[in-house]
Amino acid sequence: MKYIIGTRGSKLALVQTELVIKNLKSAYPQDEFIAKVIKTTGDMDQKRRLDEIGSKGIFVKEIEDELLDGTISMAVHSMKDMPDEPAEGLIFAKAWKREDPRDVLILKKAESLDELPYRAVIGTGSKRRAYQISAMRPDLKIVSIRGNVDTRIRKLKEGQLCEGEILDGIVIAAAGIKRIGRADEITQYLSCDEMIPAPAQGTLAIELKADNLDLLEKLNALSDEAAQESVDVERSFLKQIGGNCHLPVAAYCDKTDKGTFRLRAMFGTEDGSRLAFTDITDDDTEKIVERAVEEIRRQLEK
Repeated sequence: MKYIIGTRGSKLALVQTELVIKNLKSAYPQDEFIAKVIKTTGDMDQKRRLDEIGSKGIFVKEIEDELLDGTISMAVHSMKDMPDEPAEGLIFAKAWKREDPRDVLILKKAESLDELPYRAVIGTGSKRRAYQISAMRPDLKIVSIRGNVDTRIRKLKEGQLCEGEILDGIVIAAAGIKRIGRADEITQYLSCDEMIPAPAQGTLAIELKADNLDLLEKLNALSDEAAQESVDVERSFLKQIGGNCHLPVAAYCDKTDKGTFRLRAMFGTEDGSRLAFTDITDDDTEKIVERAVEEIRRQLEK
């Protein structure tokens, strides 16, 4: 069989797709896997803030259209960029092994968040990151930054202006930095307790038509049970809380030493004036999500 795999054209997207192709070729040497670059709305509009353009679908709609019309066999995305449900007629394969879910700081001069000078400027395209960083260091000035991983690092190192400011650092996902081979440029890792990641951060989303059962079986044979458990909980929280790209939302689930599930979550208003955090442990994945959503809503209703 010959499979065409749709992907965005950024360096990270291509690296992630090549990783998928490498694993598929190893598991199914009799098949052929070819990448196809597809431009999305989010790629073509690099000037406006993400929340000014539209929903999370800005990075996937054109790719999903080609899936639906059969031009491509499957698509590779970052799961954190995906809406809480795939488009009608599409499905996600089970999650493969997860990359580092943490966020990281890349700083120009300082050695840590604590060492940044008063009113230092930090760039991020994420409200989730912006508001959590501000909670840790209220004095910092947070500005919006667009572009792929390489572009953001270049803007930092070359002293390019972002919203009229020269950056002292950027905050970005560890997974992307590691996948493109630039982990040595990370200044500081932020633990999942310090900064709760986006739901499913570090996990690839492999999307295909819901009726393509033969391909789905091949993809699911390479899945990772622990990653799937975490993704199910985190994306369930995202769906039940009603999160979108206009609102800061975070969720990270892992297992404790006793084998129970631990969910750290955050949700807030669009302007960040109100943020609610919760940290819940439970044996039941459905109950842990329900409890987290109830606690978040209770805090925001006060």
